[in-house]
Amino acid sequence: MGTIVCQDCQKVIDYYDEEKVTTIYSTCPTCKSNK
Repeated sequence: MGTIVCQDCQKVIDYYDEEKVTTIYSTCPTCKSNK
């Protein structure tokens, strides 16, 4: 199970199928629109 986390607000954006437990940092739409 993989997790996509917003690097600005640390909120979980999405989950995806992955054999290992991994975390990818991205930016959620809310934080993107605030910049």
